[in-house]
Amino acid sequence: MIVESRPYFSLILLCLALYLPGLAAVPALDRDEARFAQSTRQMLEAGDFIRIRFQDTSRHRKPAGIHWLQAAAVITLSDQATPAIWPYRLPSVTGALAAVLLTFYFGQVLFDRRTALLSATLLAGTLMLVMEAHQAKTDAVLLACVVAAQGALACLYCQTSPSPSPYSSPFPTLGTALTFWLAQGVGVMVKGPIVAVVSGLTIAGLWVWEQSRPYWLTGLQPIVGMPFIAALVVPWFTAISCATSGAFISEAVQIDLLPKILGAQESHGALPGYFLLLASLTFWPASLFLWPALAYAWRRRAVPAVRFCLAWIGPGWLLFETVPTKLPHYVLPIYPALALLVADALLARQGESYSLLASRRAYFWYGTWAILTTVLVSVFLAAPMVFSREANLWGALLAGALEATAWLAVWLAWRRQFLRAMATAVICGGIAFTLMFAVFIPSLDSLWLSRQVHALLSQEHAQAVIAAGYHEPSLVFMLGTDTILSDGRGAAISLIAMTSAVAVISREEDEAFQQALARYGLRSEQLFTVHGLNYSRGCRERLRIYRAVPVQ
Repeated sequence: MIVESRPYFSLILLCLALYLPGLAAVPALDRDEARFAQSTRQMLEAGDFIRIRFQDTSRHRKPAGIHWLQAAAVITLSDQATPAIWPYRLPSVTGALAAVLLTFYFGQVLFDRRTALLSATLLAGTLMLVMEAHQAKTDAVLLACVVAAQGALACLYCQTSPSPSPYSSPFPTLGTALTFWLAQGVGVMVKGPIVAVVSGLTIAGLWVWEQSRPYWLTGLQPIVGMPFIAALVVPWFTAISCATSGAFISEAVQIDLLPKILGAQESHGALPGYFLLLASLTFWPASLFLWPALAYAWRRRAVPAVRFCLAWIGPGWLLFETVPTKLPHYVLPIYPALALLVADALLARQGESYSLLASRRAYFWYGTWAILTTVLVSVFLAAPMVFSREANLWGALLAGALEATAWLAVWLAWRRQFLRAMATAVICGGIAFTLMFAVFIPSLDSLWLSRQVHALLSQEHAQAVIAAGYHEPSLVFMLGTDTILSDGRGAAISLIAMTSAVAVISREEDEAFQQALARYGLRSEQLFTVHGLNYSRGCRERLRIYRAVPVQ
């Protein structure tokens, strides 16, 4: 039992080492994370766990599942009144950890124990999953649901293999079916039908590929599963439909889902091929061997386990590439399958895998990967310093560490020490990620305007705070639900009504604010000035904090 559980403990320690540093140090990110966290806080403040709101605005976009998980973490470990973001991020840490452990567990069904362990390690250390584990959003928890559902499908599918894994069951079990339906139900409550889309596309891909009916799907036992998923999903959807007179579902489809499918929502559009080009960064450092591994997998597509992974990857990737709205995390549900195929290629004993990894094309890709890493790391770390005009020692050290890691891994790959190259990239990459989230990112004061405003206002005992021009959700999360968002004229009127209030005024609204105060016989007294980068808008920002005083 100790031997069997050792890989799980090792993976848990690895994930905690990757995901916990910086969890409390990095402030709430704009805009999605701050909106999720603030909506959860308002659930706790109002005691209403059905409706989702951001201040006075209903958020009819995602179901309430992630907010319930965040609320449970806050109730257990923190206080809703404090602006600490770390308890809201704990469900994401748990989701990322669960996804890694489930990849190991179900990877044994598809391949073998060594391949499963290596693939789980690679997945744990990918840049995209590390980033999602540090944000109070839905995607890390969604990934755990995807891996659970796909793993259950893999258990059923691998029964058709002439040489099934020793970890697979020879007969479909009720537990396998319930795992699938539980993952589907939780997935719906977290982010709608994404898990069902990934599973459905995988099944469709296998059906078309094999040109035969997937009789193995009878093991899902839909007669048991459909009532099970209905029991998970229907109560809340019924309650929210009654509470909003049906507005939640209609707005979630018309405002959130359809605009993403039919057009580039919120300027997040990109041409097909976007995710393919971005994979070198988001799947880093495992992307070092991604393309040779996919070539090896295609040659082994007759193997059921490999075919299942390709069916998991191909249809889903094509769908995400064709949808006009594109964000880097959209393809995260496909990354476990990529990790499995990379691990399979690295551990394969056949000469075919070795010849592909040692081919001229592969060597060219390794060098390209190192150059891309160098360029992207330099741009990513230099951009905030360019905008803030501040040198950052940690940024320079981090850039040097990441770039040295890339070239060391490539040097080992060129010497045909492929496992050592991958181990070097993962270990050094993990150290670099720890420094990035624990030290470098929190030290960039110019990025965290809301944190600066909160720190300055903690010295004041203001009755209320009015913000004009700077309306980022992180400001509301840091200062509280009662923060008033207005324009320059509205901020002046609010200051007149609340004599002990203060106003946070952007450069664009400053003139209108001053003119409105003057009309009422008042003037502004400047308390503080904050300079920094508004990364959501991609521009420098100047905020001045005022209170109103009579004209002398």
